[in-house]
Amino acid sequence: MASLSGLTDQQAKEFHEQFKTTYTAFVSLAALAHLLVIAAKPWW
Repeated sequence: MASLSGLTDQQAKEFHEQFKTTYTAFVSLAALAHLLVIAAKPWW
């Protein structure tokens, strides 16, 4: 049974590990940017 993506199980695991790393970095940077905006211009 071939996967829908065409990747082997090992390739899919490697991709997933890299995806988790980059997604975590993106979310961290986005959260930092939001905190900086809130600190610079709070809305309350």
